[in-house]
Amino acid sequence: MTASGSVLIVEDDPALRQSLHSTLDVAGFSCHEASSGEDALLSLRHNTIETVLLDINMPGIGGMETCRRIRRAYPFLPILVLTVRDQEKDKIDALDAGSDDYITKPFQFPELSARLRAAIRRYRIKADTLDGPIVVDDVTLDPATRRVMRQDREIRMTPKEFDLLHTLMQHAGRPLSHQRLLTLVWGPDYGNEREYLRTYVSQLRRKLEDDPAHPAYLLTDNYIGYRFREP
Repeated sequence: MTASGSVLIVEDDPALRQSLHSTLDVAGFSCHEASSGEDALLSLRHNTIETVLLDINMPGIGGMETCRRIRRAYPFLPILVLTVRDQEKDKIDALDAGSDDYITKPFQFPELSARLRAAIRRYRIKADTLDGPIVVDDVTLDPATRRVMRQDREIRMTPKEFDLLHTLMQHAGRPLSHQRLLTLVWGPDYGNEREYLRTYVSQLRRKLEDDPAHPAYLLTDNYIGYRFREP
């Protein structure tokens, strides 16, 4: 395993796939390639992968369905979507399918490299502390005891407030769409109940933030959803 990490490049354009492979290799990443969603799923079974760089526009099962299948099989594996689309709906659809981030073509390589490193860094931290406390700055959440501390003060929470905060902190720094959050916390029958989210996020902000009107931890991504601040 390289210091930068291992990346599976899923791209049907052979020229772009090779260009990405060569450039990321120079940057210290260990790269694997797949030309379709089917090839990607096969590669994941036979290689140690720490993040997936996935093109949305592909033949076969397509990028969105590939993303869904990877997320079901590998719940914590980072997925970064590459797309030429720049519409809010396309970004939301990618997040709902299970992606952790997206980057729009054409892109600058330093930005892509930085996002890959950040995704792999979070993945390694999660792998080391999967069942342990999650610490983001001065906020600590312990899944075992279901306690939340900010500095030396315990913050009392209802079970659903804790579950929502736990989900957001597990994905700290990454946007989670309304639908994905509702599905993860409330279940598949609640994908459109956005009022639940607004109510619970408001309650969490009152308990966690110094100034709930100007949150420093529980951030809103306009038209997309919410995210917990980057560690």
